[in-house]
Amino acid sequence: MGYYLTKIAVTTLLIVTISEIAKRSSLAGAILASIPLVSVLAMLWLYLDTKDVAKISALSSSIFWLVIPSLALFVALPILLKQGLHFYLAMVISITITILCYWLMVVILGHFGVRL
Repeated sequence: MGYYLTKIAVTTLLIVTISEIAKRSSLAGAILASIPLVSVLAMLWLYLDTKDVAKISALSSSIFWLVIPSLALFVALPILLKQGLHFYLAMVISITITILCYWLMVVILGHFGVRL
C-alpha cells in the first residue's frame, strides 16, 4: 500500500509543480509539460513492478505511435478557444477529436500490421 501511495505522491507532485510553474511562465511550463513525464513514470513504475523489459519495449513503441494523434488536442484547443468557446466545452471537443484521431491511428496501423 505504501508503494502505491508513493507512486501517487510522486506523480501528483510533478503535475502540480508543472502547473504552478506554468502560472509564472507559459514557456517554462510548456517545456516541462512537453517532456514525456507521464510516459517516463509509467515505464519506470512498470519496470519496478515487473522487471519485464519486453513490456517496457512494447509500451514505449505504443506510446510512440499514439503521440502523433495526441497532437490533435494541441491544435484543436487553441483554435476553439480563439473562436470564443467556453474552456470546458473547447476541452471536451478537443478531447473528443483526439479520441477519434487515436481510433483512426489504431485502424490505420492495423492495416499495416502494426498491433498496439
